Amino acid sequence: MKKKSVYIENYGCQMNISDSDIINSILLNNGFILSENLNQANIILLNACSIREKAELTIKKRLEQLKFLKKKKKIWIGIIGCFSKQIKNIFLQHKIVDFFVNPNSYREIHNFINYSIIGKQYDHVENKNETYADISFVKTKQRNNKITTFLSITRGCNNMCTFCIVPFTRGRERSSDPYSIIMECKRLYKNGYKEITLLGQNVDSYLWIDHNNLISNYKNTVDFSILLNLLAQEIPFMRIRFSTSNPHDMSDEVLKVISKYKNICKHIHLPVQSGSNKILKLMNRKYTREKYLFLVKKIKSIIPECSISHDIMTGFCNENEEDHQDTISLMNEIKYNYGYMFSYSPRPGTYAYRRLKDNVPTKIKKRRLKEIIDLQKNHSFYRMKEHLGKIEEVLIEGESKKNNQYWYGRNSQNLVVVFPKKNLNIGDLAYVKITDTTSATLIGEFCK
Repeated sequence: MKKKSVYIENYGCQMNISDSDIINSILLNNGFILSENLNQANIILLNACSIREKAELTIKKRLEQLKFLKKKKKIWIGIIGCFSKQIKNIFLQHKIVDFFVNPNSYREIHNFINYSIIGKQYDHVENKNETYADISFVKTKQRNNKITTFLSITRGCNNMCTFCIVPFTRGRERSSDPYSIIMECKRLYKNGYKEITLLGQNVDSYLWIDHNNLISNYKNTVDFSILLNLLAQEIPFMRIRFSTSNPHDMSDEVLKVISKYKNICKHIHLPVQSGSNKILKLMNRKYTREKYLFLVKKIKSIIPECSISHDIMTGFCNENEEDHQDTISLMNEIKYNYGYMFSYSPRPGTYAYRRLKDNVPTKIKKRRLKEIIDLQKNHSFYRMKEHLGKIEEVLIEGESKKNNQYWYGRNSQNLVVVFPKKNLNIGDLAYVKITDTTSATLIGEFCK
């Protein structure tokens, strides 16, 4: 056959994007080529997500579309990423999926493909301790103009939220060693990247035991606050972001490190899921409404300029109108900068799927979700107006999609800023005075 050409489509979270970078590096090192064109590839990988029902439905629809392509020419289709055993069985029913590779087995993805090409199944025992710490990202054609990237520092999750499939698809928590993280960040900076987002299902639980005592003054243990401190010093001209934080794991030390360094961006994504203690307990979230609000106040006291975003799930099992209003009142008290809002859908394999009843009618879920979204739009606009008249540092990421005479970038608070082009380039830092705003975008003029 001709040169093995691979095309990857991503569905779901930032972790999937990071995983695709890992897969690209592994495949390039094993003689494959990467294609930007679906029709020119003979191997198609769909990076799946089982966190929400919508993502699964999108993949199912995509598989139906790919049936026609598979009839026209010889191609191999693989599902990678997060998928439960139940979902895998559903995908198999399409009879066009040739192989499945879970997140702990990416080092062997070339073997899964090669065996599939010769009509065999590759038997492989997954490594549940895998972190991919020593794999360097390769700058592909698709990434030539990118100056921001993701780097996973933890994989898996131990929290066992009753609605979440991640512990079953990605396994238990494990952390990459800090030396590999620092070295990779330095390499990425030398290759032109200006901003790195550290990823994990729960980055604040990062923990590395330094058995060789290579990092002094830390008693052989590196936690997330120490890692952030080391990175801020080692890559002082590179912006650092991180996601996602679980509220019950965020420490005062992390907040103090964020406050201390200019190159650590002043934004925290802090999923709350619900403002009701009853629902939080049913979800097995390890904090209360009161503790969450106390943490938000602490963030604002230590980092006054910090923006805070959220995840909110509406319509979880047994949620009544009082629970919903608890969420509304929490939003009104905090007034988040922005958030990700969705209604609950049962995930096969989770505790909620097995033991709790999905008893909130779809019509009510939709109504509550609309109320939450509408309220967040108001709060977003309120928070955006706080930036009017201020001069803010913006990392230029590219041309505005709406007007190619404008640059777009993000400020430290992870808010999008657009301003008229000057003699600047992608990757430059610009100081922009904010003159106008929408609920989602800051508009300004170049100062220096």
